[in-house]
Amino acid sequence: MKKISKRREQANKKIEPKMYSPMEAVTLLKETATAKFVESAEAHFSLNIDPKYSDQQLRTTLILPKGTGKTKRIAVLIQNEKITSEIQALADIVGSDVLIDSMTKGELDFDILLATPDMMPKLAKLGRVLGPKGLMPSPKAGTVTTDILSAINEFKGGKIEYRADKTGIVHISFGKASFTIEDLLDNLTSVYTSVEQNKPSGVKGRYFKTMYVCSTMGPSIGVDFTSFKTK
Repeated sequence: MKKISKRREQANKKIEPKMYSPMEAVTLLKETATAKFVESAEAHFSLNIDPKYSDQQLRTTLILPKGTGKTKRIAVLIQNEKITSEIQALADIVGSDVLIDSMTKGELDFDILLATPDMMPKLAKLGRVLGPKGLMPSPKAGTVTTDILSAINEFKGGKIEYRADKTGIVHISFGKASFTIEDLLDNLTSVYTSVEQNKPSGVKGRYFKTMYVCSTMGPSIGVDFTSFKTK
């Protein structure tokens, strides 16, 4: 049996086996984020969906009102003649065939890859490289677009992508434990609202099963998600 650290044991003692209101949950999240680094705040939804069916898949984006607390490195794949000084100033990496060559060699020094539609055929051969890392551009994720400048600003400003895994669970980082309680609550409310509003058409009956939040190294905290609807 894996030994529980004293830090984690103390954090576990603060959590009761019940569902907390969103405000109580983010307050406890901050109290139990006691690692020596700034932990992320995470939300985990168990949904009544089966993603193997096309009408029960969930993949979309949202903009966190208080940002992510992370600095995202953005790469832009675009035709050389379309590269502007504004794009070069905002993006961390910009290129065309040279960028594709570097990715082919495994050089993936970025968090988000944006691409114009005309460049997507050239990325087909990199599916096995980019796909497993979640870096393959997609129209649904807002990472395939003709408006590169807007996309860069949105992702730099707190736009995130999320999807349900094959078991119907959604994992979303909604900020840092160092955020204020109010900012974490604003972001968490936006996350819940987005998941609710993007309910797949094929869902039958109850949509949400459970919702938990935690810090990177902290214990899970149950959230009474029905409380969001009373706001």
